[in-house]
Amino acid sequence: MALGNWIKIVFLSVFLCCFGSVVFGTTDAGDYAVLDEFRKGLANPELLKWPTNNRDPCGPPLWPHVFCSGSRVAQIQVQNLGLSGPLPRDFNKLSMLTNIGLQRNNFSGKLPSFSGLSNLQYAYLGNNQFDAIPSDFFVGLTSLQVLSLDMNPLNQSTGWVLPPDLADSAQLMNLSLVGCNLAGPLPEFLGTMHSLSVLKLSYNNLTGTIPASYSGLPLQILWLNNQIGPKLTGSLDVIASMTMLKDVWLHGNQLTGPIPSSIWGLTSLTRLWLNNNLLVGLVPQNLTSLLQLQSLQLDNNMFMGPIPKVSFNFTYAYNSFCQSTPGIPCSPEVTALLEFLERVNYPSKLAASWSGNDPCASLWSGVSCFDGKVSVINLPNLQLNGTISPSLGKLNDLVDVRLGGNNLDGMIPVNMTNLKLLKTLDLSSNNISPPVPHFPSSVKVLLDGNKLLVTASSPESSSTGNSPSDSSPNNTQSHNSPRSSGSSSPDANSGNRSRGSRKLNLLIVIVPIAFGVSIFLLAVLFLCFWKRRKSAFPAPSSIVVHPRDSSNPDNLVKIVVANNASNSIATNEWQSINSSHTSDTHLIESGNLVISVQVLRSATRNFASENVLGKGGFGVVYKGELHDGTMIAVKRMESAVLSSKALDEFHAEIAVLSKVRHRNLVSILGYSIEEYERLLVYEYMPQGALSKHLFRWKQLESEPLSWKKRMNIALDVARGMEYLHNLAHQCFIHRDLKSSNILLGDDYRAKVSDFGLAKLAPDGKNSVATRLAGTFGYLAPEYAVTGKVTKKIDVFSFGVVLMELLTGLMALDENRPEESRYLVSWFCQMKTTKENLKSIIDPALVVTDENFDSISIIAELAGHCAAREPQQRPDMGHAVNVLAQLAEKWRPMSDDQDEYLGIDLQQPLLQMVKGWQAADGTTDVSSVSLDDSKGSIPARPAGFAESFTSSDGR
Repeated sequence: MALGNWIKIVFLSVFLCCFGSVVFGTTDAGDYAVLDEFRKGLANPELLKWPTNNRDPCGPPLWPHVFCSGSRVAQIQVQNLGLSGPLPRDFNKLSMLTNIGLQRNNFSGKLPSFSGLSNLQYAYLGNNQFDAIPSDFFVGLTSLQVLSLDMNPLNQSTGWVLPPDLADSAQLMNLSLVGCNLAGPLPEFLGTMHSLSVLKLSYNNLTGTIPASYSGLPLQILWLNNQIGPKLTGSLDVIASMTMLKDVWLHGNQLTGPIPSSIWGLTSLTRLWLNNNLLVGLVPQNLTSLLQLQSLQLDNNMFMGPIPKVSFNFTYAYNSFCQSTPGIPCSPEVTALLEFLERVNYPSKLAASWSGNDPCASLWSGVSCFDGKVSVINLPNLQLNGTISPSLGKLNDLVDVRLGGNNLDGMIPVNMTNLKLLKTLDLSSNNISPPVPHFPSSVKVLLDGNKLLVTASSPESSSTGNSPSDSSPNNTQSHNSPRSSGSSSPDANSGNRSRGSRKLNLLIVIVPIAFGVSIFLLAVLFLCFWKRRKSAFPAPSSIVVHPRDSSNPDNLVKIVVANNASNSIATNEWQSINSSHTSDTHLIESGNLVISVQVLRSATRNFASENVLGKGGFGVVYKGELHDGTMIAVKRMESAVLSSKALDEFHAEIAVLSKVRHRNLVSILGYSIEEYERLLVYEYMPQGALSKHLFRWKQLESEPLSWKKRMNIALDVARGMEYLHNLAHQCFIHRDLKSSNILLGDDYRAKVSDFGLAKLAPDGKNSVATRLAGTFGYLAPEYAVTGKVTKKIDVFSFGVVLMELLTGLMALDENRPEESRYLVSWFCQMKTTKENLKSIIDPALVVTDENFDSISIIAELAGHCAAREPQQRPDMGHAVNVLAQLAEKWRPMSDDQDEYLGIDLQQPLLQMVKGWQAADGTTDVSSVSLDDSKGSIPARPAGFAESFTSSDGR
């Protein structure tokens, strides 16, 4: 063989050796040592089928159950092999380990430390016999995503606590520690782990409440059931904030309180097991109406009221329901008593005994009956917390109500004054707030010991039937005074009748005179102001911008100014009309002023940055001023975002606003299409978006909105939405009602804007399926789940806007604490008591007793509008009725209003008329004859009307 061939063979051999070492190389010596020690420690290593004559687990051939990356061991998968024995102490030297599966074997002894296994992602160690866990086990597991230690007798005698080191595993998604002797309170730090979707801690020794830090966690599976020993306590409030939950096991604990109504936010919930706890109250309808719910277990609690009738798997034995058949309501008396119990937070002593549908047929603690009707409520010194429910006013046979020595607050329900048989009302030593309603003199009202009440002037007032408020200037009569009882002397009655007769005669003379003078003044004022208005304020106009013919580049886009009374043209009704001046220009023949699109560029100074009013998803809104001083707002869609969705919204807005016109909807004045530009022209709203005044008024150094302005804004929005839903010739659904789409004028009256997502509801259909659109925080839950649109999704959004008006908080704010991040659920939870409601009212509002009543009403309306179930929400007409009664209460004008109108009504009428004519440039008053000395107005002389007409015919 030639020397050259030998050289080639040697070279090839060296190359193959080198190549082989790269591809197949030997296993890392440290990794092999750990595996070898692992094998030697087992009682039955033959089950592994690892070769004894091969020191290279990474092969080839690879050892069974071992997976490598290069020369390093990356996975060990020996689950369910029946292996027995300990793990090697230096197990964490397998530093490239990413996945370890040891579950369902008989491994025993102390777990080795996993400290430093920074590449470990999956650790399945459950269903073994590990009896101890080192304190540094969780240190440095920065890549960990799944950890299971289920059913291991770890530290069986003392238990163990999950160390804070686990908080460094920020990517942890699944933590399963079922039945492994975990002890103490639930770890607070788990509330910071925002990747956690599965948390299983059942059958341990956990105690205390579910930490508030867990609020808002993205958990989908939560198992905390059957704790051994003291068990978990507290309420379910935190659970209701975990809106992504699907599977919840909380049974076998000592949880208390009612199921929060805000649980309707758990729209993905499929299974909820709450059996074997101490829960009380009614089962919320918005829980049993959850669309995804398949299994609900409530056995062995103290739930009350009617049994819900549902179609899914539902167990409810051993509770305090009033009926035994689902779907049957409670009796009126039981319903009233349960409403009372709800307001005092369902004390366990009462909840345990108030069972059944007849409080007189069984022993209800603190309730006594006469002739089959509830006559006495005797619950003193029970540390009751909460308020007094108006439902007590429905118990018509009540004689004696004794609630002294508790912690009740709020006001006494006014309807309790209507209880005909009531003799004693003992509310002493509570925290009752004024005003106290006026009870009949036959009722003995005991109120001493209530620090918030003003002490009556009479030392006996608190026990004689007088309320402390009776001593106020507005209520000075005592219940025991002769006047209040209806007695008076005959002479007094005679005097009263005489004075009444004289007053009646005087009124008969004065009223016709005053009426005539009023009619005359109104006529004069109408003529004067109409004449001035006609000259000073020309009829408003609408700018309608139409596209040019794309086939003729010389044609300019034209703007037609039309009277507001005319109807705009919808997108599908655009017309090409020949003009005598421009043959192919697209126009609408409802106006007489045609200008080019250059007017908009001129009005906005070529869309200058200083004229920017705001930015949206598809463009920028600019302020503009036409040559006649008219202010406009121009939305310019950016060419970069002219997607089909953007164009759909552009045309939708034109189509909707060209068909509707209402004082509480922002008017579209025109539109323009030129090349790649799309322009919409609106009326200008000087005060901008409501959101600016609610959330950014401090940064903008402006004044916060007063309560009166907020009520007016709410009413304006409600009226605009009622028109869209019910009063327009077609029903439109806005789909994106929010505070940033509510614009304010100089008078802070509101108009709804941005109709790009509006949907026309087809005739005869209650809903229409569509793609999901809108803004998170305002979306109705059924719309987010099903995509079906009804008018009730706008009602939901309106409820959120009301909540923003009340609290000054945004609908959704990631910077707020977890429990209040989502405004709707938090608001509905907080509004249930007066104190909580007061605590969440916008601090910028001045809250008085007078406006708090209206605040409470609007808070209740907001809760109904944002109800979980659409059928529980009112229509916008109801909202208008509620708000109109609050916002439009009439009051007489103060005297200084005369000065504001420029009129001194104390002058003689003739002098006033001379003053008006002098101001109007006319001085001829010879035809006016008024004999004010006699207090009468003679018949109108000829030429009377003409004397009020100026020389120019106006």
